[in-house]
Amino acid sequence: MARTRVLPAVLSVIAVSALVGGLFGRSALAVDEKVPESQKTFVAALSAIQQNFVSEATSDRLVYGAIRGMLGTLDPHSSFFDPREYAAMRERQEGRYYGLGITIASIDGQITAQGVFEGSPAYKQGVRRGDIIAKIDGEDPKGWTTEQAMKRLRGKRGTPVSVEIRRRGYAEPIKIDVTRDEVHILTVPAYFMLDGGTGYIQLRDFGENTDREFKNALKDLVGKGMKRLLLDIRNNPGGPLDQAIKVANEFLPRGKMIVYTRGRVTNSDQDYRSTEEGEFTGFPIVVLTNRNSASAAEIVGGSLQDHDRAYLVGETTFGKALVQSVYRISGNAGLALTTAHYYTPSGRLIQRPWDESFDEYLSYSMKEQDANKTHNPSDLKRTDAGRPVYSGGGVEPDRHVTGPVEGFSPTPFGRILYSRQVFANYAQKFTADGDTRIAQVASGRELAKKDFEVDDKMLADFKAFLVSERFKIDETAWTKDLEFLRAMVRYDIDLALFGTSQARRHLLQADPQAKLALTLFGEAAQLPGIGKVGVPAN
Repeated sequence: MARTRVLPAVLSVIAVSALVGGLFGRSALAVDEKVPESQKTFVAALSAIQQNFVSEATSDRLVYGAIRGMLGTLDPHSSFFDPREYAAMRERQEGRYYGLGITIASIDGQITAQGVFEGSPAYKQGVRRGDIIAKIDGEDPKGWTTEQAMKRLRGKRGTPVSVEIRRRGYAEPIKIDVTRDEVHILTVPAYFMLDGGTGYIQLRDFGENTDREFKNALKDLVGKGMKRLLLDIRNNPGGPLDQAIKVANEFLPRGKMIVYTRGRVTNSDQDYRSTEEGEFTGFPIVVLTNRNSASAAEIVGGSLQDHDRAYLVGETTFGKALVQSVYRISGNAGLALTTAHYYTPSGRLIQRPWDESFDEYLSYSMKEQDANKTHNPSDLKRTDAGRPVYSGGGVEPDRHVTGPVEGFSPTPFGRILYSRQVFANYAQKFTADGDTRIAQVASGRELAKKDFEVDDKMLADFKAFLVSERFKIDETAWTKDLEFLRAMVRYDIDLALFGTSQARRHLLQADPQAKLALTLFGEAAQLPGIGKVGVPAN
């Protein structure tokens, strides 16, 4: 491990690991004995600020801000985690914690449930997305920070917490007593059979248990007769490098290159091949990608494309090919530092270039893509079968279909409704037929059966809801977005009442990218990588 200078105020680097979005390993990091003049200058400035600034300034705040400032001069992805952020990152990677199973945010001073994990204690008690947490153990959390509320909601397994929630349509707060338990954060939240032979898996994230979740899903679907797979990695931000390798290995024969890394740090030059004979090499795969598929998700998509093992449909991926190392530093803070690039098996470096301020780079997902963009001839690479693929900016799909929002490309009107969670708010007025988790009676509630349809009457009701929420209706945009609006109304009601799998199953029936993808298994079946065990690619 190359020696790395650290600020004297930030002591004892404890661990480092190579990652693409988060892979933890163990190593030592040496600290220079000689302190450079620049670091002495920093310490002197820190001391002067602490002693002379007009208000009290804490060391942690100053040092943390300085570290973030340093990393901001390097690249868009090197980042600093204070102790709370570092713990949250580790939680996401480990895929579990003890608590109620809700994600929260402070909205207009109100602690609001942003999501509820299926099967969690909160889910079992009937807590739903959009609920306002009015009391925690008798205290009003209005004005609390998210961190303050989170500390009160989490605790030891088996301990109780009393909460009151406010929900649309209920005149009185809903009182719930919840017992804290282990919460599993699934990276494969939905998988099911679309028909007698077509399986679907949504791979939403990568964590330390993804390989097991993913393989269990594959085995279950094969047991139900799966002969072809629609793999959805849209909006997947990435995660541990080893998990991406294990997922790709399921579809490849032993010895195939999956990814390789190159960098300055000792041991950063590594070739990662499939170490086992994949169990699922014999059926066609269509992979759904979009502009928010990044990092480890791009390793999976890129490797399967390079080995002609899968047909990619959707949008060009984000283009993050940076390998990072995570350093746990003093006070349980963390540092994610870019230490290498990764390359797909054909030699593609898919990292997009960034501008000096990173603004252009980070706003990539807000811009429309050019499906027919020209390429630099030097960026041309070839798959195992000789198909052209390109370096320099994400993994390009074999068939491009614009669809940044759940497979759709809505107007600005539709995108605003989506970004402001208006569909989720509308879903709050519905209760699942037969759901008895919340016993209190509410006014204006509507019952929804599991296979309800969004008819014209419900769309008119949704429009009236928008007006009541002071949204100006753009009639032209409403007409253009009609199928998107219909799909999202159903999706969020399904998600709130009947779970992720039911919501995703119905959404796929309307999703333009998925609808096209399901017609392309013929092309996927012709790829020469299916069931072939040939010579490993370099």
